[in-house]
Parts: sequence; structure tokens; C-alpha cells
Amino acid sequence: MKVVIVGCTHAGIAAATEIFKAHPDTEVTIYERNDNVSFLSCGISLYLNGQVKRLEDMFYATPEDLAKQGAKVRIRHDVLSIDTKTHQLIVENLDNKKVFTDNYDKLIMSTGSYVVVPPLMGIDDSHVLLCKSYEQAKQIYTSAQTHKHITIVGGGYVGVELAEAYADTDHEVTLIQSHGQVLNNYVDKTLSDQITSLLKKHGVHVYLNERVEAFQGDDQNDKVIIQTDKTSHEADLAIVSTGFMANTDLLRGQVDMDRHGAVLINDYLQTSNPDVYAAGDACISHFNPAHNDAYIPLATNAVRQGALAGKNIFGEVQKYMGTQATSAMELFGYTLANCSGG
Repeated sequence: MKVVIVGCTHAGIAAATEIFKAHPDTEVTIYERNDNVSFLSCGISLYLNGQVKRLEDMFYATPEDLAKQGAKVRIRHDVLSIDTKTHQLIVENLDNKKVFTDNYDKLIMSTGSYVVVPPLMGIDDSHVLLCKSYEQAKQIYTSAQTHKHITIVGGGYVGVELAEAYADTDHEVTLIQSHGQVLNNYVDKTLSDQITSLLKKHGVHVYLNERVEAFQGDDQNDKVIIQTDKTSHEADLAIVSTGFMANTDLLRGQVDMDRHGAVLINDYLQTSNPDVYAAGDACISHFNPAHNDAYIPLATNAVRQGALAGKNIFGEVQKYMGTQATSAMELFGYTLANCSGG
């Protein structure tokens, strides 16, 4: 059987590893458009504040590791389209720009997620950065050496962790959140208010119920103006961390998805197409406490789902048990742990 895995972060690696454990003779091809695999984006703030000394330590596997298991690893290859009726993919080699066709018997979609980029004027300014990939992490770290005042747009896990990391490294930090509380998808307002007080105690300027509407770069002064629905803020750099969306355009219209574009799966990680499986940030998870499906982009979910997809492409081997969506973070010496459904 020939298996194609599209995308190779946590879910893709777990799927490939599981396949070779039980079925080492399987033909597995992995397509990844970046030049790396397995990057732990949750460690960006740890690198920024010096707890992690080398960004490369945020990788736990390499393309060579997967190749040794038996996979054909095609990094810097972008899947342009997928036809689930013919079981074919059109792929571009990003190094030589050659485009070719490949096929599969079973497909595992582990394409992950992307940072939600609001359609705002000036979002592409050089003073505005995103926070997820290895290359973006390098930009964030390098820019921190020469930029003193940082404005973070978005008060979720990423935004709050970045605020702490910048505050701990003697930066002036502004955090702008469109909701009435930070971490609104994770904690109630009472606990959120305590977290906001803690951020302010460590010098972070927190602005709630304030929606960013535009960015305006000031190259002459090496600044950026962040325009909101209430006022404007000046900073040396802006980091946008406004949440994540499932990266599933390749399958749009070919498998069932929820209203946000996350792929719907059954108990065995199988999509509405029996030859296509999905795992990780590309698909929904079953949230056990509420007995419903939800989009919960956590690395722990991705690893578990990827491993199960690798098992179940050979038959209904093991059910997905769902998740409690447990997550945790450390903030200025305190530890926050919670269970949420997104």
C-alpha cells in the first residue's frame, strides 16, 4: 500500500512512525513545504527569554530520521492540489520549480494550522511579524535585539507568553486584546482578571476591548503605528497572535468540514472520504467534557491523532478516545492549568 502524508509537524511524524512500527514495508511519501519538520512553536517564548539557548533545540526529529525509518521525505515540496476521486496530487518542488503528479492509496492530511491574519491595512509591513514557524521565530528573536517597545496583538496563549518573555528581557510591552479578557478561550473572567493584574504588575500595558484596525509603518523613525477602534499606539515592532485556523484548503469541497474549515473525522480519524484521514490542527477533536466536537489545536492532540491515523489506515484498529483539552502555562512564577473546548 502507498501512503502519502501531507504536512510533517507533530501529527505527520507520529503517523509515519506508527506506520513503520506495525507495517515496515509500507511505501510512505511525506510532503512538507518547509525545509524542516517537527518544530515546537510552543517554545518560541522560551527561546525569546533565554530558557532555551538554541532554537534548533525546538526540533525533536529531522527528515533524515524519517528517511531512516523508510519514508521518502520530500521537504521544500508544496502540494498544489489534491483530487480525492483519482487519488492524485500535483506537487511543486520549491527548489527547482518542477511540478509533477503523484498518487496514493491512503492519504493522511496533517497540514496543521496557520496564524489568523486579519485583513488589515499595513499587516504586511516589515514592522509587523507573525508567530508560529521556525523562520518567524528567528525573525522575532533577531528583532528583539534591536527593538525596545513591542506591541502584541492578541491575548491568547501565544500573546500572553510572548508578553511575559519580552517583559522578562527588559522590553516595554503593550498587549492589545479585542475581547474583555485575556485567555478568553481558556479561563473565566475572575481568573483572567488575576492574570491581567499579574501582567500589569510586571510592566505590561494591557488594553482590553480594543480592536486593531490598521498598521502604519514609519520607516524614517523605525516605528509602527497600531491604529485601533479607540486610539493609536506607537511601537518599534508589532507581533500578531490572533489565533489559528485549520490549513485545509486542499480538501475544500472534497471532504466534510465544520463551518471554520476544520476537517470532520470519525472515531478512527477517517474523513467522509474513506481513503483520506486527518490528524492534528487540520481537523476537529472530540471534547469529552461537553460531548461535542471542537477545534482544539494542541500539540498533544496532534501527536495522539497522528499515531492513531497511522494505525487505522490499515483498518479500524483503535478508536480515538477524545480529549479533555488539558493545557498549561507558566507565567511569572505561577502555573496555570486548565481544560477547555475552544
